[in-house]
Amino acid sequence: MTKKRPLAKLDDGREPMARQVTRALRQAIVTMQIAPGEMLSEQDLAERFGVSRSPVREALIKLSEAGLVRVLPQRGTQVVKISRAGVEDARFIREAVECAVVREAALKATPVMLAELNASLTRQRRVQRSASTEEFLSLDEEFHRLLAETAGRPKAWRMIEDVKPQMDRVRFLDMAKAVPRHVVLAQHVLIVNAIKEKDPVAAEAAMHQHLSEILRSLPELAEQHPHLFEPETVASAEVLSA
Repeated sequence: MTKKRPLAKLDDGREPMARQVTRALRQAIVTMQIAPGEMLSEQDLAERFGVSRSPVREALIKLSEAGLVRVLPQRGTQVVKISRAGVEDARFIREAVECAVVREAALKATPVMLAELNASLTRQRRVQRSASTEEFLSLDEEFHRLLAETAGRPKAWRMIEDVKPQMDRVRFLDMAKAVPRHVVLAQHVLIVNAIKEKDPVAAEAAMHQHLSEILRSLPELAEQHPHLFEPETVASAEVLSA
């Protein structure tokens, strides 16, 4: 059997190997390099990453806690299909946190912080046509992280990172095929303008609009890619049993 190519290059000596594997594996799942429903093997992943099985095992535990994989007794670990209910719950939590974040950002932003946000917008403008979906989403993530830092709430971003994997795969599909990048950028500009004007109400409204886009695209994406989504009956049963 031909050996599969490594999923990512892990060479950051500043981070524990398990954390690097977790991030790389999560990115592979979010960008559909590893598809929903695919079975995962610790040994296979260890070979593809070029590491021992121990950090892979730790990474799979973390991904299980994030709801991206599930352990099937006697069968192995499976990438969970996208749950519409899970996405909606994650969006609800993320909106609650990020609306609070931008309200504080509007009250606390300094000229230096605003300059960093504007620099982020400039990077997005520069690549909105040429960047890959993965690259543009990375800039989107950078922007939201900077908002939390501007508000003096870096731990809020770490909390968001725990719940947003349920949204990330949908946002990847959406950004690749549905939502124009200029719409996302325009919404980011509205958020920054409200912060610049020190208007927490406008900032919160702009964030609500931004994070509500996924609710409009979710049903359409589920219809277009039924093989990537949990059947609604399965998703409902999982919510009731949680």
